[in-house]
Amino acid sequence: MEPAGATDVSAGATDERVEAVRDDPTTPGQDSRLATQVAAELPGLYRYARSVTANDAEAQDLVGETVLRALERADQYRGDSSLRTWLHRILSHLAVDRARHHAHELSVTDVETQWRDESYSVDAEAVVERAESAAELRDALVHLPYHYRSAVVLHDAEGRTASEVADLLGISLPAAKQRIRRGRMMLVSALAHRDERRVANAGVQLSCWEAREQVSSYLDDELPPPARRALEAHLAGCATCPPLYQALVGTRTALGALHDPDTVIPDTLAERLRRHLGLELPDQGPPDQGPPDQGPPDQGPPDQGPPDQTAGAG
Repeated sequence: MEPAGATDVSAGATDERVEAVRDDPTTPGQDSRLATQVAAELPGLYRYARSVTANDAEAQDLVGETVLRALERADQYRGDSSLRTWLHRILSHLAVDRARHHAHELSVTDVETQWRDESYSVDAEAVVERAESAAELRDALVHLPYHYRSAVVLHDAEGRTASEVADLLGISLPAAKQRIRRGRMMLVSALAHRDERRVANAGVQLSCWEAREQVSSYLDDELPPPARRALEAHLAGCATCPPLYQALVGTRTALGALHDPDTVIPDTLAERLRRHLGLELPDQGPPDQGPPDQGPPDQGPPDQGPPDQTAGAG
């Protein structure tokens, strides 16, 4: 049974709601320029949705619902941020509203407890190999709670700065950085599966947790020189942290590969949303176009004979 107030977000229901909003003369902000701009952002929205949802159907529903909200709230778009940021913010809020804690999701407390254990490590080669498979990487992302999943995808896959992530998710900059750090850790642990290793570690002055807590800032080049040197010295002498560091680097690189600027949304979704936005579909050519071998118009009908042939027929 659906909870009270649950919204029907199936493709058909969303289609009907979009058409009702579009055709309602009281709906604010109905302008073809905005519709064209929204249509241009659809591939990026779909790519982001596909990275933070469990399957393609859910991603398509989320994009459709985002277009609906954009039409409903067009008068709220003041241009204070880019249209892309505004649409991504709508999609992120919708995804949070839909998110529920699932049994397959990792616990941030459990993961941080693992990473605090100085004997904890992973097989970096196995983690990076899995991360380089888009299917396995997306499967691992689904195991992250949405708050951390969205932050790490926006930052490492979509190339947003930590400040932009904070703005999109409506959180403070320190909170955004913490979500990115925790999200990266959880993603490595999710990719590691049962390949985690326990390795003896002795004689290292900087504690492993202190080092691991700073690795995300190190990757983003945000550590001051003394902290960088201390972390690098730790990595040079630690038995467990280098594989974790290598796994973080490889995973972040693989996330960046998900950002394909040539992302193409499914034709059925593109056509449906362009109709909802009141935009014409791409020109398929005039319906009465003749076959390719038809002669040019100025040659006349191909079966027209010379005048004197018709005159002597009787």
